[in-house]
Amino acid sequence: MSENHTAFPSLLKTWRSRRRLSQLDLALEAGLSQRHISFLETGRSQPSRAAIAQLGFALQMPAAEIDTLLISAGFAAPSMDTRWSAETRTAVQASIDHVLAGHEPFPAFSVDRIWSIQKANAAAQSFFGEIGNVTELNILRAIIMPGPVRDSIVNWQPNTRALMRLLEMEVARRPNDLDAQALLKELVEQPGVRDALESAPISAPVPVLTMNFKVGDADLNLFSMIATIGMSADAALDDIRIETLLPADDATRTWFLARVH
Repeated sequence: MSENHTAFPSLLKTWRSRRRLSQLDLALEAGLSQRHISFLETGRSQPSRAAIAQLGFALQMPAAEIDTLLISAGFAAPSMDTRWSAETRTAVQASIDHVLAGHEPFPAFSVDRIWSIQKANAAAQSFFGEIGNVTELNILRAIIMPGPVRDSIVNWQPNTRALMRLLEMEVARRPNDLDAQALLKELVEQPGVRDALESAPISAPVPVLTMNFKVGDADLNLFSMIATIGMSADAALDDIRIETLLPADDATRTWFLARVH
């Protein structure tokens, strides 16, 4: 417990520095006194759950980082509370199933914060099989690491640059997420990735970056839309992303529609 209480002041100061707020700025944003902020950062005072909630909101911290702040102060995180979360998560999972099924015959899947697939609709499973991925559940690994999926993507370099930037943003957003940090380190060492990151973007960027697949004789162009659960204070729910792949041209739409007949 003493180690937890020692960690809290450091985490609080780190997040305040990340947001470039003075103690007075944070006090005003959180509705606390500057003196109380000072005492929290020096360890002279211990925070209450309510104070941590106010600080997390004022610092615009992701739910998982607020959990880390709570645990560092000796509290249990909300995601550990099973009295209400089981029912809520069941309802959320049912809603995710509804969205995935409703997106047929186009691919859709739910992923966690590092793009590991949690669920996929039938169209996604079939499409993944078409492009050679039947075992790798992490989308970023499947796309970026050498293999059949990477080989099927005609414009692999710009998409890799974009995806790596997204992962870098996730690591920056959640500095205590060791899994995301490890994945970033793993992927940046893959062949061709550093070249992709250092390559200059195209001079006249298109409105939406599509992923162009070569599947047999077909040239498929897809773009993605990502949905999240709004206003979630639970880290497990906050992590969920629903990614839907949509045809960027008529030929791609026709290819997917033909597969349901």
